[in-house]
Amino acid sequence: MTRAMRALSMALAVLFAVGVPTAWAQETVKVGVIQPLSGPVAASGNYVRMGAEIARDWINAKGGVLGRKIELLIEDNKSDPKEAATAAEKLIVRDKVPVIMGAWGSSMTLAAMPKLEEYGVPMVVETSSASTITKGGNPWIFRISPPSEMEALGLQKYIKDFGIKQADFLAVNTDWGRGAVAAFGDVLKKSGVTVGATEYMDQAATDMNAQITKVKADAADTLFLTTSVEQITLVLKQAQEQRLVRKVITTGGSSSPSQLIKQAGAAAEGTYHILFFLPWFPEAMPDGRLAKAFVDEWAKRGHPFEGLTEGFRGHDGILTAVEGIRVAGKAEPKAVQQALWKVNLMGLNGPIKFEKDGPAGKESGQSRPSIFIVQVKDGKIALPAFAAKK
Repeated sequence: MTRAMRALSMALAVLFAVGVPTAWAQETVKVGVIQPLSGPVAASGNYVRMGAEIARDWINAKGGVLGRKIELLIEDNKSDPKEAATAAEKLIVRDKVPVIMGAWGSSMTLAAMPKLEEYGVPMVVETSSASTITKGGNPWIFRISPPSEMEALGLQKYIKDFGIKQADFLAVNTDWGRGAVAAFGDVLKKSGVTVGATEYMDQAATDMNAQITKVKADAADTLFLTTSVEQITLVLKQAQEQRLVRKVITTGGSSSPSQLIKQAGAAAEGTYHILFFLPWFPEAMPDGRLAKAFVDEWAKRGHPFEGLTEGFRGHDGILTAVEGIRVAGKAEPKAVQQALWKVNLMGLNGPIKFEKDGPAGKESGQSRPSIFIVQVKDGKIALPAFAAKK
């Protein structure tokens, strides 16, 4: 044996005697995450990130997946569709992730989707609701959030309880907002409700007085409002200043009513909100113990309570992505894509299982989420009597 070989042999003996560092002995399983961590909807994106990190830590505490820890590689799409596409390509080409979770807004998700198809990497969609996401023919998409059509159908059984005769719409001018107006408008018309004014606002707009003035001139009794919590706050305050009297119903599950109470005060009183997680009433969720554990963990980490209605999405998205890896038995994109069709688990929102949606042969996966309605009443969150009984 040469001197060099003896030296190498001794070095290896010492290394294994003291133990191989974890980073060398056990490579992590990487999961990509794309969220708006800056820009107009940054609050929501960061709450989703916080929920994703809880899921990561819980999964790792139970041994990870495939005998390895999971690692989240998080990219900021800056609330910009172009940045979302760039982030997707980075995660796929540079980081070689087998699966991605993203990208909050529908426009951001739609912008990232061609990259998924180009490189053949699946994405779990945790928030976006535009129907084109699953109906466009991208077999790498698996959505756990409800499309606007599914959300609107969830509301349909309450239309008589609400007493809606004529409705106006005020929505963010994105794929999400336009899709919500179309979906809810169709359901309302089929239920005999007159659809009146429809107004749109830019995602970064802070002055919606012109749109509110046009809505005020209409004779509707209800205003459907679709945008992020930051903009909802401004709309409610400006509507109060203009003395707009309407029943307000927010859609999309991103209103964060607790945050609205803090930020909009009396302007939020009486408003109704369609949500997909009820942190105030975890026992009312499909798995009450899981929901309570998540709410408790969120508080333990010092995260703001109002972020829970977004944070749960991050938990369920990562849980789904990792389950796909587990079922696949390997962290390879094509295997994970095929495995996601076999996923059947309980998330914070409820059961997660994918059905085919979109053109034959290129279907996307769509789960059927649970949908809830709450109201701001006397400055607190309440379950409306008609919603509780149904």
